[in-house]
Amino acid sequence: MWVEGMFLTGLCIAAIAFLAEYVDSTLGMGYGTTLTPVLMIMGYEPMQVIPAVLLSELFTGLLAGLAHHKAGNADFRPKLVKPGLIVRRIRELGLIASVKKDIPRDLRVVFVIAACSILGTLSAVFLAVGINKFYLKLYIGVMVLAIGIYILLRRNKQCRFSWKKITGLGLLASFNKGMSGGGYGPVVTGGQILSGVESKNAIAITSLAEGLTCIVGFLAYFLVRGIQDWTLFPFLCIGAVLSVPLSVCTVKRLNTSYLNLAIGVLTTALGIFTLAKILL
Repeated sequence: MWVEGMFLTGLCIAAIAFLAEYVDSTLGMGYGTTLTPVLMIMGYEPMQVIPAVLLSELFTGLLAGLAHHKAGNADFRPKLVKPGLIVRRIRELGLIASVKKDIPRDLRVVFVIAACSILGTLSAVFLAVGINKFYLKLYIGVMVLAIGIYILLRRNKQCRFSWKKITGLGLLASFNKGMSGGGYGPVVTGGQILSGVESKNAIAITSLAEGLTCIVGFLAYFLVRGIQDWTLFPFLCIGAVLSVPLSVCTVKRLNTSYLNLAIGVLTTALGIFTLAKILL
């Protein structure tokens, strides 16, 4: 009976991960933001949930980024992979000009956001492992609620593209990811769209950058504190990975404006519910 109960619980967790990753890879937001409070509501502790979410998102983020590239939702292949072109660009323009010209903007945005993840994620991890569990849960609830409201209020507004904004988004989002396992996608995807990046490109960029960010976050938890409970890992990974092909196909075919509204409403509701569970 105990084994059967664990198996059913695992299937339930895998199904939740499937749905959360489907939304995440379709909208560029929602996996950790949705999954972290849901698992906490189910009775898991933050230090069980956050490393498991980071590890599963490491695999799915990299896989989703590759799948989005294959589907044509973004361009991550630098022309510099051609040896003959490397030599020609160095001769004609110099190395720096060659790199800037031949690496697609999508991939450059990934590099900037991923580089910011080192500082933001590590600082959050060191803070999270020493903070009182009540305050960590409170931070997660407030952050999720704030992200939901942000999505709802800012989803129809646009701003000019800015590398400074992209850098700031990368730092804030990676801090959120390292602190709670969530909060990365809403900041990076929404911020890119508000900065002039096309929605499909923004979603694909977020998936790939998030996978790279999760490498830093998971290794930091592993080295600083160690992983005490591996129970959630296989179920989260299996459920999340299975959703990637479906989500990539959805991005390629559908308009995501209504889904953006839905994730904003859902995230806000989860934030309210999580705070109510902690404070009431």
